Amino acid sequence: MSQTRKIILNCLKWTALCLATMSVAACSLPRGAALTSEIIKEERAESPTYQVVRVGRVNAAAVAGWPETGTNSNYVWPAASNGPQSAIIRPGDTLSLAIWDNQDNSLLTQQDVKSVDMPGLTVSPSGSIFVPYLDEVVVNGQTPAQARRELQNRLNSIVPSAQVQLELKPGANNSVDLVSGVSAPGSYPMADRNYKILSLIAQGGGIAPTMRNPLVQLQRAGQTYSIRAERLFADASHNITLRGGDSVVVIEDQRYFTALGATGAEELIRFDQEEITALEAMSLIGGLSESRANPKGVLVLRDYEPAALRADGSGPSKPQVIFAFDMTSADGLFAARNFHVQPEDTVLATESAVTSVRTVLGLVGSVFGVVSAVDNY
Repeated sequence: MSQTRKIILNCLKWTALCLATMSVAACSLPRGAALTSEIIKEERAESPTYQVVRVGRVNAAAVAGWPETGTNSNYVWPAASNGPQSAIIRPGDTLSLAIWDNQDNSLLTQQDVKSVDMPGLTVSPSGSIFVPYLDEVVVNGQTPAQARRELQNRLNSIVPSAQVQLELKPGANNSVDLVSGVSAPGSYPMADRNYKILSLIAQGGGIAPTMRNPLVQLQRAGQTYSIRAERLFADASHNITLRGGDSVVVIEDQRYFTALGATGAEELIRFDQEEITALEAMSLIGGLSESRANPKGVLVLRDYEPAALRADGSGPSKPQVIFAFDMTSADGLFAARNFHVQPEDTVLATESAVTSVRTVLGLVGSVFGVVSAVDNY
């Protein structure tokens, strides 16, 4: 017997041993994903280091009540309120005055000129403007109509016939910033104290249609408030009144989960909606690989903070939990449809043991083909 044929026969012996034991690990065959038994083997351990929860319709509702994980989605949004239609003068605003006086010997106007213009009067940090013959006049916190009457009354003592016109140009304290997520970001002056957030977004050109599940954030007085754009648009009670100095930022949803194993995609999957179920996640990752995946072994891996652990069964008992789904049964499908994937979860499709058996059979067929070729040779 030739040396080549001896080598081939030895290979056949080892292949037959693999088939007899049906142990993929013993044959050391390369695989693209782990087997279900390998991942959840600690389910039967005396002191498991992680918890395995097989999710079905019986316990799906209870599991849904467990603490949320990943990126915080408990958004806080201020209550809506209406403000007066008139603006309020603040430091940094600019006032322009026109004072009319028809007296021949007016202290304010020149001969044959019946009015004097005083443009560009910036309201000082103390809230006042300087007007000749009147010195500093405090206008902070007044409406333009109130400030005009105040100036009119102050002038009556020196120019009884004078009439005052006032125009307000809002400054930084009477403006709001639209930072991102629209076609025309910038600083927008508030026309009045009833300026709504949807009006600001509309002035900025609206939210870009290419943004995925946009989130609207309001930064005010050192606090950040957030709301999903679809909720903001759907409920008029969320259309809040803005305040001077507010900043509005529109960003894409940054939440994600990871897809691994025998799936159509192995990558980070962004949330394209507020909530994603395990069944929807299967669709987002391109489904299970028909030739590789084990539909009885779809797993969701999740980490919990120590404060979320419960000893009474009302929550996770271990910091690391594996939720297991059997996608071949109606019970498993219904459970997956009601189970919400959390941000930063890992959705893992385990590999079917049949795949390894097919590989072994393919090797056997190849070896027999070689042996036949040797015999013929």
